Amino acid sequence: MAKIATLITDKFEDSEYTSPKEALENAGHTVINIDKEGNKTVTGKQGEATVKIDYGVAEVNPADFDALLIPGGFSPDLLRDDDRVVAFAKHFMDEMKPVFAICHGPQLLITAKSLEGRDTTGYKSIKVDLEYAGAKFHDEEVFVCQKQLVTSRTPKDLPAFNREIVNLLQEKGL
Repeated sequence: MAKIATLITDKFEDSEYTSPKEALENAGHTVINIDKEGNKTVTGKQGEATVKIDYGVAEVNPADFDALLIPGGFSPDLLRDDDRVVAFAKHFMDEMKPVFAICHGPQLLITAKSLEGRDTTGYKSIKVDLEYAGAKFHDEEVFVCQKQLVTSRTPKDLPAFNREIVNLLQEKGL
């Protein structure tokens, strides 16, 4: 079973964390929460979910994880100003490890300069940003690129997103 790093901080979109986490854990995977600093709790932008941060980014090595989850909301934008977080996310893209990003999640991958030549989707307000980063934007509920990068647009796409992230891990034997 996979050990999945989640890059998350305050103002994440509540369901874009809770729903994939539940799907991954139901499939037997372990989800570890990582922020700029550890030993704290963060709150979703809807105020419906709180998340205990397991580790600060300086306390973990991306090589110790099998996959990466990036929930949307304002969290990815708040995280991408920290070079350590950006480097952590970039590792997964460079190593072709599974990456799951929904809504504004791809913003972190834009900052990591990891989307050139990739097919992706995301929230409509970041479409131009994705295109400037060299990605081909697809307005679809879920898009799987190179059997590695799974992206979705909004919370309404969560059923398809969850299905594809669990399928990809199974397909890779994780």
